[in-house]
Amino acid sequence: MNYICWYLDEDVIQKSLITALLKENLDILTTADVNRLGYSDEQQLIWAKEQNRVIYTFNVGDFCRLHKKFIPQGKNHAGIVLGQQQRYSIGQQLQGLLNITAQISSEQIQNKIIFLSNYILS
Repeated sequence: MNYICWYLDEDVIQKSLITALLKENLDILTTADVNRLGYSDEQQLIWAKEQNRVIYTFNVGDFCRLHKKFIPQGKNHAGIVLGQQQRYSIGQQLQGLLNITAQISSEQIQNKIIFLSNYILS
């Protein structure tokens, strides 16, 4: 199984989350790491596909719209994971991202949207 490589959108960049993900040996890059702060959501999604990285974001509305735009046009993306900023702690986000990484391959998530909430155990 090919493990997911993550790309964290600028709205999810939190030092404590990044530290926790790195401690778990996940392959992550942030928009800040690659000097892509301020790029449009569409540009971020295209870049993530080019790098074979699944984007994790809190920007539910815009990325749902992009997904709905891309798929009928035959445009691909590496996958989108959507969270909610005010809803989950760093620990819950970590748990959800670890569960996704353990359960889904990079091939299985291509061109799909996944909600983090489905992978956080209560």
